[in-house]
Amino acid sequence: MTAGPETAAQGAASSAAHAAASSAAQAAASGPGEPPTPVEKAKPFGWRFVSPLLLGSSLNPINSSMIATGLVGIGVDFHKGPGTTASLISVLYLCSAVMQPTMGKLAQIFGARRIFVTGIVILLVAGLVGTLAPAFGFLLVSRALIGVGTSAAYPTAMALVRKRADSLGMGVPSRVLGNFSIASQVTTVIGLPLGGVLAGAFGWRAIFFVNVPLALVTLVFTLVGVAKDAPAATERHGSLFSTIDVPGILLFAGTIVGLLLFLSSLASPTWWLLASAVVLGAALIAWERRSRTPLIDVRMLARNQALFRTYLRQALVSLGIYIALYGTSQWMEGAAHYTASQVGLILLPLSGISIVVARFVSSRGWIRRPLLLTGVALVLTGVVIALTNHSSSILVLIGMSLLFGFANGFSGFANQATLYLQTPASDVAVASGLYRTFAYFGAIFSSSLIGIAFGSQATDAGFHVIAVVIGVIGVAVLLMTLLDRAIPARAAA
Repeated sequence: MTAGPETAAQGAASSAAHAAASSAAQAAASGPGEPPTPVEKAKPFGWRFVSPLLLGSSLNPINSSMIATGLVGIGVDFHKGPGTTASLISVLYLCSAVMQPTMGKLAQIFGARRIFVTGIVILLVAGLVGTLAPAFGFLLVSRALIGVGTSAAYPTAMALVRKRADSLGMGVPSRVLGNFSIASQVTTVIGLPLGGVLAGAFGWRAIFFVNVPLALVTLVFTLVGVAKDAPAATERHGSLFSTIDVPGILLFAGTIVGLLLFLSSLASPTWWLLASAVVLGAALIAWERRSRTPLIDVRMLARNQALFRTYLRQALVSLGIYIALYGTSQWMEGAAHYTASQVGLILLPLSGISIVVARFVSSRGWIRRPLLLTGVALVLTGVVIALTNHSSSILVLIGMSLLFGFANGFSGFANQATLYLQTPASDVAVASGLYRTFAYFGAIFSSSLIGIAFGSQATDAGFHVIAVVIGVIGVAVLLMTLLDRAIPARAAA
């Protein structure tokens, strides 16, 4: 990939050429896969192929939010306090942040479908462990395994989509990427009410057990609808240990865990965590520069600065949306005295407008314009929050919900399509996993910023601090998009 500013047309052309070359090199290295059938050529992204990939990729966001409704019951049954039970949330985030790119790396070596299926099997085991857990420690193991298993789905799904599109000489499959964006948005919102229904009707163990039928359905659909991988390459650069880049994975895990734990406790920062993350990060860069098969290709990222900027933009957008979502919900309950169900109804338009916008944008293949509108929507969200107080009309709150719903809908497909264009085909699995990791940075960092803004209680003053933060993030996203000439106008074939 080229580095530095490019025109939109040059960026798209360069990305396409590099992707084609990388795809050809990958095919030469791994051998031909199964040729597309006449049906696949006529309808390459039909429901048989896409459904299991969408379902599998949705299992991580569902599990991320679903557990919240079961924490109280878990605490009562195992005599644990809120701080201990909250670890069930953080362990999944930490495992997911580390394992998303790691599973992408394994997909490069062993095949995307094989790793996708392996992840689903791990999820099946995790669901059984959580359902039958005799002690709290088993729930931690289950949640860690859920994080590992569900992390395989998104990077491998992106690799499978890319492989099929390239094999047929297609451009960016915009509607397919739009479907992934919509599925993530829908399942993130569905997780909370689904968890509430399951925990209320059957107890908290149902939140873990539901993964068993979901995994089985996904597994069957995958075996039926997704073609087998080509035989795994027997020629490796040294041992399997070095090919997988185990030292790189361990250094990456240490860096990410240290940094995420530091960001999650900024109200009372643990500075040694930041120091350890910096040291391990420097060691990771030094190691990956020498590795013949690195987990994180730091040389490629240094050359492909446009891709790195996409990661940063994704982290910023994620930070802004999560601060708006969770900060607003806490403020509405704590300061405006709405009930939890009322807050849910007020925020419901967020999901609806996100889906409509994502479908509209993806059907037209727009990239640059939606990213600009994401920044504008975040700035306007900050302005509305700054003018809002606990006595404001419910219509103002619904309008505010719609604004960050617009931001969510505009950014989802556009950032995903930009990543697709800027990444060589051979690296798309790892790159997609790393894309999700940067989103986790935004999600976890948001909780600390909300805690600092509100302190011990959600107030109008704290809400107005959040308004400034969201406004600044919106301006940053807007400037990053305006000044980045490597972002194409649209995902043209």
